[in-house]
Amino acid sequence: MSTSTSTTASVSTHILDTSVGRPAEGVPVQLSARSGRDADWQALGGSATDADGRCKDLPALPEGATHVRLDFAVEPYFEKKQADAQQDAPANRDSGAVFFPEVAITFAVRPGEHYHVPLLLNPFGYSVYRGS
Repeated sequence: MSTSTSTTASVSTHILDTSVGRPAEGVPVQLSARSGRDADWQALGGSATDADGRCKDLPALPEGATHVRLDFAVEPYFEKKQADAQQDAPANRDSGAVFFPEVAITFAVRPGEHYHVPLLLNPFGYSVYRGS
């Protein structure tokens, strides 16, 4: 258990593109929170992943937040990746459709805790976990 005296939780994230074993750069990430499972979501703002696949400047959570949602807009990332691949190897063209255009991760938080939520991503699947 955390010994922090903070009254709010904090959140960080990063994305690893497991299809190439590299960080996913330039993916927009939006952060929302709510206070209670029946409360409305409050959009807090967002960021985009840097060259290391990390969002280092996500907004702070409001006091009383109990649930958090991270929305990752991965479609532009995969479209750019597909366009780059088609220039290198036009004979290997895919249908052009992005299977997962966005990924939304929702999780519960407790005051004073830090939540690092990495997204492991590839064109046909993803997984997440609570990191450290």
